[in-house]
Amino acid sequence: MDLLRFITAGSVDDGKSTLIGRLLYDSKSILADQLEAIERATKGRDDGTVDLALLTDGLRSEREQGITIDVAYRYFQTTARKFIIVDAPGHIQYTRNLESGASNCQLAVVLVDARHGVVEQTRRHSLIASMLGIPHLVVAVNKMDLVGYSQDVFSDICIQYAELAKKLNAKDITFIPMSALNGDNVVDKSANMPWYDGPALLAHLETVELSNDINLTLGRFPQGRLPVQYVIRPQTTELHDYRGYAGKVNSGTFRVGDAITVLPSGQTSTISRIEANEQDINEAIASQSVILHLADDIDISRGDLIVSADHQPTVSQNVEGMLCWMDAKELKVGSKYVLQVGTSRTRCSVRAIPYQLNIETYEHIEDVESLGLNALAKVILRTAQPIAFDPYVQNRFNGGAILIDETSNVTVGAVMLEGEAE
Repeated sequence: MDLLRFITAGSVDDGKSTLIGRLLYDSKSILADQLEAIERATKGRDDGTVDLALLTDGLRSEREQGITIDVAYRYFQTTARKFIIVDAPGHIQYTRNLESGASNCQLAVVLVDARHGVVEQTRRHSLIASMLGIPHLVVAVNKMDLVGYSQDVFSDICIQYAELAKKLNAKDITFIPMSALNGDNVVDKSANMPWYDGPALLAHLETVELSNDINLTLGRFPQGRLPVQYVIRPQTTELHDYRGYAGKVNSGTFRVGDAITVLPSGQTSTISRIEANEQDINEAIASQSVILHLADDIDISRGDLIVSADHQPTVSQNVEGMLCWMDAKELKVGSKYVLQVGTSRTRCSVRAIPYQLNIETYEHIEDVESLGLNALAKVILRTAQPIAFDPYVQNRFNGGAILIDETSNVTVGAVMLEGEAE
């Protein structure tokens, strides 16, 4: 049974947590004690209903303010598929939480309040989903009950979003009108919108095609990549000559006998042995954690990248990429940070900001010298040591990077690497 990891995004009060609660409730994926707990928490509400949003809004501050702050994860399954739901905050102050939560998702559900249509956070979250390479989008036009289940309102919002989507290069977008509060088109088709002939949300989630997604996590990507996490040298009497390189294969396939290159040093060897779960195997594919043994005794340490010899990534000290800035302190040209790609870390400086993206129009703003919180921009970085990477659009696992503040060790930016800078 395959797994779909999806995120809900949208503006504050668009109903993201309620939608997830309704999805879990109507699909009978809530345990009895969980239901009893939220029934007690909402006892005495004027309308007598249960607040399903409390299934995900677990922090006291979230419940008191009625908003989502932290990223919450919920797990459920149907007979068709397993699911991991990522409930991300809608408030602009917590955009960094959404960016981190969305980084490994295959689908994004972008909620739009039927009363307000496409707003700034809709544009921001859609752009972030596009930059992160999420291949499938669902535009959930929520709160249709508050606009009389109007087909005209739904059609107008679809037209608005379609214009926006042209600038995102989005290929798979599905529009669904719904009321998360009442359960319309969440798990079951709604009798209140007979004019809508598409699937309910759950039916779409169960059937969306995942096999052709660009991340190719099952090893169909030919470019073998293993970031070295740990060099294993027991140095015991029984294992005196043992030397293994442990890590998680983030793309492609490695087989015993394959020629490999270690980057950034460029040293070469062949794979003599592969271990997984204390057993020898002949092949390691993406998502497996393994130990590689090489035929030659070469110098390898944590942060190095073992790659297929015939599929080399880019190795450079001058790189460019799209940046999501996450810190209240401004990023300025000349600022210095630590850049981490996989297990590799190196110091870097910001050489230039070619442009910043206007959230309203997606147009390029040039001649930018600094970036504020939640800015999205193209940046050029100079690293102290060469880094090995693939373009993010080809391999998100070896093309995604983070910027870390050297003094506080806080992650301040997410970078989707694009290539070598001129």
